[in-house]
Amino acid sequence: MLISFSAVFSIIFETNIEKFHSPYSNAVIILLTVLTELKNRITHRNELIHLNLKPLLYGVCSALFFAITFVLNRRMELSGGSWAWSSSLRYFFTLPFLLALVAGRRRLKPLLREMADKPWHWLLWGTVGFGLFYAPITFAAAYAPGWLTAGTWQITIISGSLLAPLFVTRIQGSQGLMVTRGKIPLRGLGLSLIILAGVALLQLEHAQRLSASQVLLGIVPVLIASFAYPLGNRKTMELCGGRLDVFQRILGMTLASMPFWALVALLGWKEAGLPSEGQLVQSAIVALSSGVVATVLFFRATDMVRHSMTGLAAVEATQSLEVLFALLGEMVILSAPAPAAISWAGIAVIIIGMVLHSLFSHSKPKKERKGKRGEVESISAAQ
Repeated sequence: MLISFSAVFSIIFETNIEKFHSPYSNAVIILLTVLTELKNRITHRNELIHLNLKPLLYGVCSALFFAITFVLNRRMELSGGSWAWSSSLRYFFTLPFLLALVAGRRRLKPLLREMADKPWHWLLWGTVGFGLFYAPITFAAAYAPGWLTAGTWQITIISGSLLAPLFVTRIQGSQGLMVTRGKIPLRGLGLSLIILAGVALLQLEHAQRLSASQVLLGIVPVLIASFAYPLGNRKTMELCGGRLDVFQRILGMTLASMPFWALVALLGWKEAGLPSEGQLVQSAIVALSSGVVATVLFFRATDMVRHSMTGLAAVEATQSLEVLFALLGEMVILSAPAPAAISWAGIAVIIIGMVLHSLFSHSKPKKERKGKRGEVESISAAQ
């Protein structure tokens, strides 16, 4: 996986390095050196040497389909489409796909029973997890390129860590029920500063061309989304208690968020009238690519390596390629100009930060390594 990262960056920077001006060229060279050294060290770990490349390929493909969201949202915004329609249509189109998927596996009735037990909880956390996640993301597309939004979105790793104290773990032991409140993972938070530095570099170039208010309108909604997404996701996981699989839970959140999306669609109709044919088609593509294809590929990849901590880390780290795919997509589809050297450096820093964060978050402490190795599962919700 890191071999592919190194190759991608080598191609990019070898092509453009003569266009970079000091001191950015030195920063890029240093980043490439660090990435190559990281790849060399990890390649010597036996677990990664024997890792099947298929789950990594699935992970990379899922990042590609997730990136389509950012590119098409930007395209619809530039063509005059309402952000309200872009966001609500995505979930309107996703719903029948998910219904067919869950019903085809004969798991729809258990989901409906779960939702009937606590309807208001589902309504709340479905709206938070999907409504307050995707509506701000599409709103931000009016003020920032898709690749910039995709890069800023990676801050959700940090936001998710900061939410840890809001959740408790209940374990039934020999001494009765033990309740433990989550703690902020300080080691992971330290590594997350690398991602923050990359986001800052991305925004620096953007801030030089726009007013402070425009920059904030491109950043603040993404920050809100970065907290809402993991919060709603984890709260619905608590509601499920392990009784529902991932696709049942995603469908449940989608159904629960429908009242919110109806209001957003009403706002879009009031502001811009009915959506154009082009916006309908592109929203359907986003729903299929991101809501279905990318999600299935990603969960398939994590399922294939669920017994391997290193494998899970590698698959999750492939999602950092969303930034590159979104950038390349905008350059090809929207004829967007290539970013300046400082933004290339920011993209590299974000990807390196995500790789390090993923690897270290799945590494075991020394004391734990001496014990018996158990099964590891990775569960995330659709983007």
